[in-house]
Amino acid sequence: MAALIAENFRFLSLFFKSKDVMIFNGLVALGTVGSEELFSVLAFNCPCSPARNYIYGLAAIGVPALALFLIGVIWNNHTWNLVAECHKRGTKNFSAAATFLLFGSIMGRAAVAPVTWSVISLLRGEAYICALSEFVKPSSLDKFPAEYGAEVLARFPCRDVPSNLTKFRDEVTRRLRYESQLFGWLLIGIVAVLIFLTKCLKHCCSPLSYRQEAYSEVHSRILAAKNVKHFFGFVALDKEEKELVQEFPVEGVQPSPQWNAITGVYIYRENKGFPLYSRLHKWAKGVEGNGPTPEGHELLFLAS
Repeated sequence: MAALIAENFRFLSLFFKSKDVMIFNGLVALGTVGSEELFSVLAFNCPCSPARNYIYGLAAIGVPALALFLIGVIWNNHTWNLVAECHKRGTKNFSAAATFLLFGSIMGRAAVAPVTWSVISLLRGEAYICALSEFVKPSSLDKFPAEYGAEVLARFPCRDVPSNLTKFRDEVTRRLRYESQLFGWLLIGIVAVLIFLTKCLKHCCSPLSYRQEAYSEVHSRILAAKNVKHFFGFVALDKEEKELVQEFPVEGVQPSPQWNAITGVYIYRENKGFPLYSRLHKWAKGVEGNGPTPEGHELLFLAS
């Protein structure tokens, strides 16, 4: 039994160290959703008191988000690599682009959980209703009794109101829930646009093509294992990495001009009747030039 538990923990450790960022971020988001739901059911309890509602509602949204963000920063190995580098060598070795990319990687990974928490909190609406119910103007409510003020409005989230104010409580709750969910959807849209623009900027500024990055991820792991073994005399690898190193012995890297020649979108061509299926195929056959030859013709087919 102990061996089974240890094996399961080892599997989870290897999984969370995986390079598959999308799966990792998805699991973090799902875990955050579950935590927020549990918090709303068991822990959230609006005080329904003027001046306290606002502080409690904002704290219910902001404090857990801040804590999750800090945990994400602490959990990221790049954070401590950056701290150690600054401690030993200062910032003289950091260029603006490298610093931006490194901080973007750290902040982006750390922001998944807090953004998810904030979005779910806004979509649910309880914390927002608790925080702002006392600030609803009585004049905006049709035929609201003049003898009631902010103190009664602050009790609306707890449903502890006189019977003649039930319809006003429902209207205020509906209005604030609408605003809360609107802000939640806007936050989702803003984050989606920022992610898209960041990905575009990353690939536009990167000296590597999309396919070159996918190859380099595996290639760099093999070279890193060899370099560590060369420096320390040994290297500790898991089963998958051992198989990778044994199956693909790598001694060097291809120069940048050759990478540029074989990567990118390619339209099927024929050169003197000989088919060229990809840029890599064209490079391997030693065909010069990028345009079609008089003897060739093009088909609207993108190489996969």
